[in-house]
Amino acid sequence: MKTHYYLGWFNHFFPEKLVKVLQEDITDRKSLVMISSNPSLYDEIGSTERSWLDQASITFEEYHVINYRVQKEEAKTLIQHASVIFLLGGNPMNQNKFLVDYELSEAIKRSGAIVMGASAGAFNMSAKWLCSEKLGFDVETSSIYEGIGLDDFSILSHFDLENNMTLVQNELSPLSEEMDVYVSNKDCAVRVKGDKIDIVGDVFLLSHSTMQKLDETL
Repeated sequence: MKTHYYLGWFNHFFPEKLVKVLQEDITDRKSLVMISSNPSLYDEIGSTERSWLDQASITFEEYHVINYRVQKEEAKTLIQHASVIFLLGGNPMNQNKFLVDYELSEAIKRSGAIVMGASAGAFNMSAKWLCSEKLGFDVETSSIYEGIGLDDFSILSHFDLENNMTLVQNELSPLSEEMDVYVSNKDCAVRVKGDKIDIVGDVFLLSHSTMQKLDETL
């Protein structure tokens, strides 16, 4: 059963309810493969994201980071044998370009691994996401990026909703006419397991321009 975790960002560690389901889901702990969001920076090792897993007592025999230092075919082999694939937070545009350059999307979709993404990584796991100056991106023109498409929805992850709810709704309404958009701030998660979607924290669903807060299910 395919299992995907779309994460926001966690100021400290995973909340207990999230730790519980992660421990239940991640039974194969041989290899954690992390995909960089700044693949030209070779000292980036996903230490923050890894610390969340460590604190949850989820450790692996092997840890790998995929960036431009890793050869394309080696990257695909690492993904093929991964227990968990973790798309790291950071710059979603750089990560998106890297996924295209290395042709990793299909390899990830074919993998039997659990796939996780934090912030930028969650963006790129989704089907599409909006890159817009109003949503904090350093761009002049708004554009839609194609993600891996693990699930047929869009994500706006790790965004200050308290002060920007109207802005978010206005900006994402056109995309919400095409597909559901899940909107979350920090300390949140959307878990897709098979056909079931679970919610941790304050997550909103924008569908056909209508925003509603979702109940926590875990």
